[in-house]
Amino acid sequence: MNKLKKEPFILAIESSCDDTSAAIMHGKKSLSNVVTTQDVHKEYGGVVPELASRAHQKNIIPVVDTAIKRAGISKQDIDAIAFTRGPGLLGSLLVGVSFAKSLSMALNKPLIEVNHMEAHILAHMIEDDYSSPEFPFICLTVSGGHTQLVVVKSPSDMDVIGETIDDAAGEAFDKISKIMGLPYPGGPLIDKYAKEGNCEAFTFPHPKVGELEFSFSGLKTSILRFLQKEVRKNENFVDENLFDICASVQKTIIDILLKKVKRASEITEIKKIAIAGGVSANSELRSRLQNNQFGWDVYIPDFQFCTDNAGMIGIAGYYKYLEGKFVDQTVTADARLKI
Repeated sequence: MNKLKKEPFILAIESSCDDTSAAIMHGKKSLSNVVTTQDVHKEYGGVVPELASRAHQKNIIPVVDTAIKRAGISKQDIDAIAFTRGPGLLGSLLVGVSFAKSLSMALNKPLIEVNHMEAHILAHMIEDDYSSPEFPFICLTVSGGHTQLVVVKSPSDMDVIGETIDDAAGEAFDKISKIMGLPYPGGPLIDKYAKEGNCEAFTFPHPKVGELEFSFSGLKTSILRFLQKEVRKNENFVDENLFDICASVQKTIIDILLKKVKRASEITEIKKIAIAGGVSANSELRSRLQNNQFGWDVYIPDFQFCTDNAGMIGIAGYYKYLEGKFVDQTVTADARLKI
C-alpha cells in the first residue's frame, strides 16, 4: 500500500497516567499523534487511578483507530508496536500493555517496551520544525511525577545524575495551586496568572539538599504555612494577591530548577541543555532557558511532544527497532521502572 517502506511504521501507545494516546511513526517522522485527555479527574482535584484505568479501557480502541487513519496507513503496514511499560500508574499501564500485547498477537507484529522517562527525553529526536541536540546533552526532565537531570550520551545510554528526593516540580505546582483553591490541573493556571504578577512580591525558601538533588516538599509546606498565616489576618488575601503569589511561586520553582541545571553543566562541562516533560511547557521556564546567560545551546520540543503523548513512545521505539530490541508476550507493566 505504501511506497515509503524504507523506514519502519511503528504504532506507539501511551497510557502511563490519565492521557490515552496513540501515534504512528514513520522512522523519525510523526505521521499522527492522537491524545485523549480525561476530564473526570477535575472534580477530584487530582488523578484518581481507578477512574483513569477505566477511562483508558474506554478510549484506547478509538484512539488507536484514529491514529492509524490519520497516518493514512492500514494495520497491515505496521512493522512493530511500541508501548509504555512504565513508570506510571499501574492500572493505567496495564491497559496499554495488555492492548499492545493483544494487538501484537493478532497482527503477528513484534513488541517494543519503552521507558516513559527515556521517551520524554527522546522526543527531541522527532523530526519536526525544531532542531535536535547532538549527543551528549543534559536533559532536565520535569513532570508531575518526576524531576531529573540526565546526561544523554546516545538513545540507549543515559545516566541520571540528579533527581528529586521527594515531590516532583509538576506535583509542587499542582499541590500549591490546590492550596490556593485553583482547579486541577493548576500548573498551567499558575503559569497564566504569573504573567500578570510581580515575581518579587513574596520570597520563599530554597531547599538545602545535595548539589544535583531536588526537593519541593519543604517549599510546598512553607507556602501552605505562609498562606494560612496571611489568611488569618485577611480572609481575602489569596484572591487579592493571586497574581503576585503565582508569579513568586513560579519564580522560586524555576530558580531551583535552573540552579541545578547550571551546576550540572559546570560539573559535566556540557553546554547543550534540553528540557522535557509536562512542566517543560511552562512559558517562564522556556523563556529563561532560551535567554540564558551561560552560553548554553537550548533545545525545547514542540508543545505536543512535551506533555504525555505517544509520539515520544514511537521515537523511543524506533531506536529500539533499529537495534532489534523486542520483547515477548511475558512482558509486564512496571510502575516503578527506572532509566
